[in-house]
Amino acid sequence: LSFDTQATIRKAKHLIALYESHGIDRKRVLIKLAGTWEGIQAAKALEAEGIHCNMTLLFSLIQAAACGAVNAKLISPFVGRITDWYKAKLGSTWNDVNNGGANDPGVTSVKRIFHYYKHFGIATEIMGASFRNTSQILELAGCDLLTISPELLGELQKSTVAVEKKLNANNAASALASENIIQLKLDESHFRLQLNNDAMATEKLAEGIRNFCIDTEKLEALLSN
Repeated sequence: LSFDTQATIRKAKHLIALYESHGIDRKRVLIKLAGTWEGIQAAKALEAEGIHCNMTLLFSLIQAAACGAVNAKLISPFVGRITDWYKAKLGSTWNDVNNGGANDPGVTSVKRIFHYYKHFGIATEIMGASFRNTSQILELAGCDLLTISPELLGELQKSTVAVEKKLNANNAASALASENIIQLKLDESHFRLQLNNDAMATEKLAEGIRNFCIDTEKLEALLSN
């Protein structure tokens, strides 16, 4: 479904119909879609009908900008998976001091998206996800939403470190200017080219779709027994 807009729309409507047949309002449901071009176009159609979407497997600014342009309710940038990719690529040259904290690749990716959204008035909510440590969480304090594992919540509960609001919409314009980021072109060809030019985002998106397919097949097998 990640590469079939119409099939995704049909599946989403089917799921919403099941919820509504049990008296559950569609406003309480988020349909989780991959951040492919086809998935984003499906979100555009679904959001127009009041079916809210959570855009997942999101690893790049171009994906985030495209999701914002179609008024997706929520994006879930995968902080930890981004960091995992860079850590694997750097190998023995990776340094936790130089590449961690505020310089963590996953953290900087979400910060860039946050500043882009706030500067250009994009209402889509940002929910940082897939954290590997509490440092990543603390560096994104101020983000719209964060989804945190019970283990890391436990570590935060025990911590005595002061939590400082690191993300501030008032700093958006200066942050984008410092990185020379301008409003992106979001037609299909520009989207595909910019995504293709980001090796990390391309590889992690493809890997994520493969893994979701495997999990779906496992679930279907369990349900058929």
